[in-house]
Amino acid sequence: MFELERIFFLLAVAVFAIVHEYCHGWMADRLGDPTARLAGRLTLNPLPHIDPIGTLLLPLLLLALPGNSVLFAYAKPVPVNPYNLRNPKRDGGVVALAGPLSNLLLAMVLGVVVQFAPPSSFTDLLSIAVFANVLLAVFNLVPIPPLDGSKVLFSLLPDRLHNVEVFLQAYGLWLLLPLIFVAGPLLSPILQFVYALLVGAYW
Repeated sequence: MFELERIFFLLAVAVFAIVHEYCHGWMADRLGDPTARLAGRLTLNPLPHIDPIGTLLLPLLLLALPGNSVLFAYAKPVPVNPYNLRNPKRDGGVVALAGPLSNLLLAMVLGVVVQFAPPSSFTDLLSIAVFANVLLAVFNLVPIPPLDGSKVLFSLLPDRLHNVEVFLQAYGLWLLLPLIFVAGPLLSPILQFVYALLVGAYW
């Protein structure tokens, strides 16, 4: 990936991460929790969603590292109070799922444009945006805290497996770091398959 493409990719990830967080807050508001709305986070204005580390510092460091192929960014998580939700366990999973589904929907819409528009520099940029959304959707569905997939998993676990939730909450971060830096290639075939499917490479 050329330098300009790397920069655009990180910008796309940051922008769509903001959409991702907005959808968490929007869904929570619909299910009875106004916390994000009252905190001013139900907006697509990027300023309230910028995380100094995840949206600014981390992407710049990753770009500056010579030979680095790991590119990622994230927005400030929206506040959600599960006790305000009508059904905290079930609705917590729905709120968590809203973010990755928004990225998957965006990837599908942009993928249709890529498939039917004449090849150009514009569709090349759209292809990068498709992959950015696929990355956000797939990565966030990994069932390890603090990723969204863990909340979806916890909403589905029966009460007798509560110890699994306790363990993952306590050690999730230590499991996640190796996933990002060591086991990341394991996600690559999934990312490539979904991306190719959306832009029509398998059709």
